Amino acid sequence: MPRYVLIGLCEPLGNEDQAAFDEWFVDQHIEDTTKCPNFVSGKVYKLAGPHLGLETKSSYLSLYEVEAPSYEEAEKVLNDWQADPEAWQGRRRHMDTMEKFGSIPMKINGSGWYEELKSFKGPAAIE
Repeated sequence: MPRYVLIGLCEPLGNEDQAAFDEWFVDQHIEDTTKCPNFVSGKVYKLAGPHLGLETKSSYLSLYEVEAPSYEEAEKVLNDWQADPEAWQGRRRHMDTMEKFGSIPMKINGSGWYEELKSFKGPAAIE
């Protein structure tokens, strides 16, 4: 089965939205999305610093590993699953939190599906 990663580049709408962003996105959305049937894992990272002095595009990166016949199929399954308020037992809490804030408390700077071509393990990998 082909493996894809779905990445999201996002950040709070403003400094005043950090707590809402942390509660909704960091504490709930990553787990909620990872519960989708064809998802293998989900992670979120906060920018620690630039690389080579280059411009950074976002303060946060979400990374999901997904197994699916195609990225189009993965996208369809995810969209259908996220539209279902009863998809899993934690979904209602996640939706209630979004309603509490009146909207999704984040700005999306980019997102996309990437197909895995090759993978290598470095010396620090535990086998």
